[in-house]
Amino acid sequence: MRFETKIPKTNIINLLRAGGYHFQKEEENEMSFYHLLGSLRYPRFHIYLMKKKEVFVFNLHLDQKKPSYKGSPAHSAEYEGNLLEEEKERIKKLLGL
Repeated sequence: MRFETKIPKTNIINLLRAGGYHFQKEEENEMSFYHLLGSLRYPRFHIYLMKKKEVFVFNLHLDQKKPSYKGSPAHSAEYEGNLLEEEKERIKKLLGL
């Protein structure tokens, strides 16, 4: 699920951490975060975040399990649905939007 938000005045990493997200990595102009739904590593929400001009572009999905093959980015993920809509709204509240 892709959505855009205004760039908040507070540091985005700290805002997402306050919402239970863990910073994973940063490559070029894109950051990656994840939020565990339980005590295991999966399922989890996963965000790819990119800054474009005056907005942040979120690419949010729900990872159901880890990649099947070592070195493969393929995994079982959901990109739309009620759970993702609810998480999108929760993220917007975290950002004060």
